[in-house]
Amino acid sequence: MIQSPDCVKRVLETLEQSGYEAYLVGGCVRDMAMGRTPHDWDVTTDAWPDAVQALFPRTAPTGLRHGTVTVVTEEGHVEVTTMRREGPYTDRRRPEQVAYVTDLTEDLSRRDFTINAMAVSREGDLIDPFGGALDIEQEIIRCVGDPAMRFSEDALRMFRALRFSAKLGFTIHPETLRGIRAFAHLAEALSAERVRDEVEHMLCSDRPGILADVLEIGLLAAYTTREPANRMEVDRLNQVNPHRYYRWGAFAATLKKSGTITAPAKFLRALRLDNKTIGVAARGAELAQSGDMPVSAVQCKRFLAEYGVDTIRCMAEVAAFFGCGAGISQLEAVLASGDCFSLGQLTVGGRDLIALGLSGTEIGRELERLLDYVIQYPADNRQDLLLALVRIPQE
Repeated sequence: MIQSPDCVKRVLETLEQSGYEAYLVGGCVRDMAMGRTPHDWDVTTDAWPDAVQALFPRTAPTGLRHGTVTVVTEEGHVEVTTMRREGPYTDRRRPEQVAYVTDLTEDLSRRDFTINAMAVSREGDLIDPFGGALDIEQEIIRCVGDPAMRFSEDALRMFRALRFSAKLGFTIHPETLRGIRAFAHLAEALSAERVRDEVEHMLCSDRPGILADVLEIGLLAAYTTREPANRMEVDRLNQVNPHRYYRWGAFAATLKKSGTITAPAKFLRALRLDNKTIGVAARGAELAQSGDMPVSAVQCKRFLAEYGVDTIRCMAEVAAFFGCGAGISQLEAVLASGDCFSLGQLTVGGRDLIALGLSGTEIGRELERLLDYVIQYPADNRQDLLLALVRIPQE
């Protein structure tokens, strides 16, 4: 099993020497058991938050309402949460209240999946009351306890089950999968931001095809039509460059093609993606499916001039995914050539035209005309030549 860093061991040791129990818990234990190096370190303890704050010189109250204090060290941050039981999830997201407990098994019993409900002591002993280690060995995602309770508490756990399945390559336990199907309708009440984050994790993973199951189960029903997605095309999304722009573009284009969504931009806006991603992914998807792809270097440069590099890269990736258009190689050839395709690359600018007597909208129109000329004749992007081509207004 992977060993924890010294800063984490010191947190455990400090708590124990002060008379408290302390264990590594959650995702870091899962990763350690799988031989992976964790990115985050979580500790559970029977010490209350005020006691944790008193024990360490630098802390941050990152979740006091739910018993979490972040211990800040020079080597990294360690989240320390008091063992607890949870009250009802009236908003289907967070418990209304928590009650601190001293029993580790009770604390672990509130967690989502068995693989996340294990703990490790400072000495390296594994505490696994729900069979998480065996489920890791058998590559299974299984709820702790009754799936109906876990998913009715927080419907996002259904997305998390599928995300872990994609991330780890594990199979979802039949009872857990039945629970997801039975409670899929609860996903409609989730905030778009939470859904977006889970979908993006799956979409940019090595197994984005898991989204075919997400769609088929109905977890995205609030954002889609009743038309089923093309499972074969969703399964092929791993062939797309994993950059988030391109995966979102290809995903939206796939859903639009099958009628599962009405428009890429509308779909991405509904999921509350940022404006940059919406602009690049939606326009890239639309251009790739428009049938109006550039077929020459000059056309490619004109597309770059109008839409920008990110959007045209997205267009090329989506077009290649569907097997149409000039694709990525022509775009890369244009970019590698160093040819001018934007106003910023012209050897003349607004100040040069002002010096020649142009003003207002004349400047923009003339720069656009010069850019179009240089796109056709890239070797002529020389200041002296372009200044000689400027149309100076007559008085």
